[in-house]
Amino acid sequence: MSTVSTRRTPGASQRHPAPGRPVPAKGSPRQPPRAALSRPLFDPLAAVRAANDPRWDVYLTGTVFLDIIFTGLDSAPVRGTESWARGMGSSPGGIANMATALARLGLRTSLAAAFGDDMYGDYCREELETGEGIDLSLSHTVPGWHSPVTVSMAYEGERTMISHGHEAPPKNAATAYDPDAPECPPPATACVSSLVPGRTQEWIATAARRGSRIFADVGWDETGRWDLAALAELPDCEAFLPNAAEAMRYTRAETPQAAAHALAEHVPVAVVTMGADGAYAVDARTGATASVPGIQVEALDTTGAGDVFVAGFVTGSLAGWPLADRLAFAGLTAALSVQEFGGSLSAPGWPEIAAWWRGAGAGNPGCRHYGFLDRILTNCSASTPPRRAVPTLGFRERED
Repeated sequence: MSTVSTRRTPGASQRHPAPGRPVPAKGSPRQPPRAALSRPLFDPLAAVRAANDPRWDVYLTGTVFLDIIFTGLDSAPVRGTESWARGMGSSPGGIANMATALARLGLRTSLAAAFGDDMYGDYCREELETGEGIDLSLSHTVPGWHSPVTVSMAYEGERTMISHGHEAPPKNAATAYDPDAPECPPPATACVSSLVPGRTQEWIATAARRGSRIFADVGWDETGRWDLAALAELPDCEAFLPNAAEAMRYTRAETPQAAAHALAEHVPVAVVTMGADGAYAVDARTGATASVPGIQVEALDTTGAGDVFVAGFVTGSLAGWPLADRLAFAGLTAALSVQEFGGSLSAPGWPEIAAWWRGAGAGNPGCRHYGFLDRILTNCSASTPPRRAVPTLGFRERED
């Protein structure tokens, strides 16, 4: 269950988590930066960076949710009864899932999002900016707007979610956290988005004209039309990464592989994810194809796995890896993420990737697709323990 697409609603941006820690009161000094967490231990783009590259590797925008995740449920909740979960976590979610996955893989990530001026918003902003090292200079805080919330229940390898929130008012001088911030999108090597049928996102075309490489997935088409022409930004994309169900509906193909080839007539790189069966990709520019099986793992929570897959593929693409290596790496990062609960907190970093390869991966005949990691991980340490969600927004600081 390594490449499961895990989107919430059509067009809804991806989800991510963060650890529990004290939430500073409004107006109080910021906590000292957690340098070990906000500075990537490994830069996968070091070999290809140039002096005139944009400041940001990746730009993305969307809605940040506060995610509250319950795990260890034996079954779905039953009407009229009370269910107890064996595990619980809280973290930033929504687009924060994708942003955190990108940042943990060492990409310089800029996120434009609205934050409520409640404790949830403070918590999410602090975790993303200080905890993950994500640039939020294009984000803003909206006075009087409460943060969107999602409660996710994981059981039997699946999940059920309940969300509540209101659309944030548009950013302006009266509500902006930083009204003098430059207009979106900023110069960035790549941009990541989720295409929405029938809804134009003008910033994507603007970014593409400026030279950004666009990577996009798509949500479920609730209109039922499944018309590729309704995805206005598809021609601007370098890569399109739907799951198998979405790809086959959009192309009327009978198999994921046929759907990928059909999509490659509309976009340079088409990637179709197939859950536990892995993923298949077609590069229309070179004619190359790649197929990588899924890594068999026991999934605790699939929240955000689709976002982590995209982040892994973007990382490999910007680093210039071959198509098969990009596909394998994306599947590996997704497989590592589903073994922990939460969206953003479950996203793996390079120490976890290195630990997997030097443990379960290397020497395993079933992991031959990942041999390229020997070259990638030469200077990467596997000693730093990952952070995981805890069942609270943050513990109070103890007074000495």
